[in-house]
Amino acid sequence: MGLDIAVKRVYEPPASSDGQRVLVDRVWPRGVRKDDAALTLWLKDIAPSDELRKWFGHEPARWAEFQQRYRAELDSNGEAVGQLRALLGKGRVTLLYGAHDELHNNAVALANYLRGMG
Repeated sequence: MGLDIAVKRVYEPPASSDGQRVLVDRVWPRGVRKDDAALTLWLKDIAPSDELRKWFGHEPARWAEFQQRYRAELDSNGEAVGQLRALLGKGRVTLLYGAHDELHNNAVALANYLRGMG
């Protein structure tokens, strides 16, 4: 049974195919009104720690190590991970993020973690 996880920038308009929309950033994205985000949940606690986020700085060269460090944080964050898994039990969840880089961000790393890909 595969998990139905999508990843999308919070700046893209909501779509009915998004299912439950969960913002996984610790900081609210600039220029987005709360109403426009159409969130099911803002799960700040699942975001990388401030230290890890600042260390990573969206540097693709640090991506592999960022994912490793973030997985370690997620492994010790059972409550937030459990909350997300409970939503996934109800159907599609779209993980929303504010970063410009669509390949190297915490939502992509989180989706990979949840899928058990690494």
